[in-house]
Amino acid sequence: MPVISRFYGIVIVMYFNDHSPPHCHAKYSGYEAAFDFGGEILEGELPTRATAFVREWINAHQSGLVSNWNNARKGLPLEYIAPLE
Repeated sequence: MPVISRFYGIVIVMYFNDHSPPHCHAKYSGYEAAFDFGGEILEGELPTRATAFVREWINAHQSGLVSNWNNARKGLPLEYIAPLE
């Protein structure tokens, strides 16, 4: 489970060979949700405040997410993306 960012107790991961559409997974306090790169939840759930933080982070890091998704599909190492501050 490659961790690509951590902030406010939220862990963002991206899996190699994961299914389309491009997305990342956010884990927080026993919750988990998959978010597309537009910030929409594809599956799972997070508390409201954590969801807002993840959406803000996704919005700020579009290019890094796309780059990591492309690398993951090729089996290349993923880059750590700056946390939400």
